[in-house]
Amino acid sequence: MRENSLMTLNCKGTLIDLSTPKVMGILNVTPDSFYDGGTLKDDSALLGQAEIMLREGATFLDVGGYSSRPGAIAISVEEELQRVLPAIQLILREFPDALISVDSFRSEVALQSVEAGAALVNDISAGLLDEVMLPTVAKLQVPYVMMHMRGTPQTMKNLTDYEDVTLEVLRYFSERIAAARQAGINDIIADPGFGFAKTITQNFELLSKLELFKNLNVPFLAGLSRKSMIYKTLNTTPHEALNGTTVLNSIALLKGASILRVHDVKEAVECVRLVERMG
Repeated sequence: MRENSLMTLNCKGTLIDLSTPKVMGILNVTPDSFYDGGTLKDDSALLGQAEIMLREGATFLDVGGYSSRPGAIAISVEEELQRVLPAIQLILREFPDALISVDSFRSEVALQSVEAGAALVNDISAGLLDEVMLPTVAKLQVPYVMMHMRGTPQTMKNLTDYEDVTLEVLRYFSERIAAARQAGINDIIADPGFGFAKTITQNFELLSKLELFKNLNVPFLAGLSRKSMIYKTLNTTPHEALNGTTVLNSIALLKGASILRVHDVKEAVECVRLVERMG
């Protein structure tokens, strides 16, 4: 039976109740993301995808301009801003009530994105790749998604040596949550970082013990959508991994996940509705 204590996030003065899990739709404005890279090539494609996700029930739209897939090419802050800011402005012009999360580990991108109207910051490094990130988010007073990763997207594949992956990820969050609280961040979401500096076996071990993340006393997010732990296990491709994504999203919900970060909103919303019927 799924348990989820009442938790809320303050997004632009609106309290988002996470006692019913929410869905975050992925909008990658990058040419090289592992699944949807390059598909949002122009304004109409971006707005069309945003409209579909909002209509299908996404609470958040996660806009990212820096691909974090293993071995991704690093880009400058300026290039990231040139990708992200126009996307945020365009979406909010068309959908002014949309809650946009900016997917960046750079404080300058977080700052300018929130100033442009973003409501959350989603940081794959939990502040470890930019020492100004935590004070920046605290100053902005927006919810902060912090993910577990070792190294960088360029190096993480070689950093998978754990004695106990679940215990070490939980320890990491204890430290990073304390640092974020000390900086003055109120709303924190933990993301275990499936696929980031973890082998397929470690990803499944983490998923099997995901209920332990409730001990952190913050909501946690599951980002499993179409990842290699699914398609490599099933010997398929990211494009054929929707059914597997639905299975793992259901497991994550049963273990207490408050947010599902996905490429396919409709199916994730259906997962939430069905699991919630179990009480």
